[in-house]
Amino acid sequence: MPLTPEEPQIHESAQGPRVTPAASRTAQTPRPVPGPRPAAVPRPGRPGPSPAAASRTGGAPRPAPPAQRAPQATPGPAAPTAPSVSAAVPQVQLIPASAEGALDAAEEAVDLLLDTGRAPGDILVLTTGDPHPWAAHELSFGEAAYWALHDAGDDVFYADAAQAERAAGRPVVVFAVNGGPAGATAALPTALARAGTLLIVCGDPQQVNSVLGTGV
Repeated sequence: MPLTPEEPQIHESAQGPRVTPAASRTAQTPRPVPGPRPAAVPRPGRPGPSPAAASRTGGAPRPAPPAQRAPQATPGPAAPTAPSVSAAVPQVQLIPASAEGALDAAEEAVDLLLDTGRAPGDILVLTTGDPHPWAAHELSFGEAAYWALHDAGDDVFYADAAQAERAAGRPVVVFAVNGGPAGATAALPTALARAGTLLIVCGDPQQVNSVLGTGV
């Protein structure tokens, strides 16, 4: 049989190293090794773990920061105390005068009150003897017109001490002991009750003190 020529043998050293298919692929980046998971953070809008859950896990709930703690109630100012009864008692002033000069002394007291800023409607004048000329003049128009001026309260009002109970109270009462029947000064307690802040008595000190029961 004829011999077939042998195929030439290609040595690896002549053609270089043989590349395997796996080596022709691009090398892939190795995946990172996962570390420890961080603590769970509550999602926005969801409450954190309840104190009971914290106690199950062994941790105590943290106290709220100082800015979030409820403010402690501070004691308020003390309530004002009610005024004593003695503060409501009007002051009593005595102007020594005889029966003949008591009306003039009362007129001077009224002028002084008006000069110091008292409104005319704040003053009531009571007389035990002859009526004041103003009262006599107004009574000439009738009792109704006279007491209507009293009710209006726009001016100094003059009245008989015997009618003190009919007169309304005013801040200042001037009581003139200008004569009259015996025991006319018995209206002094009523005049004191009508005075809001001040009672001015024009008359004999001994007679006035015997009625009021105290030295003024």
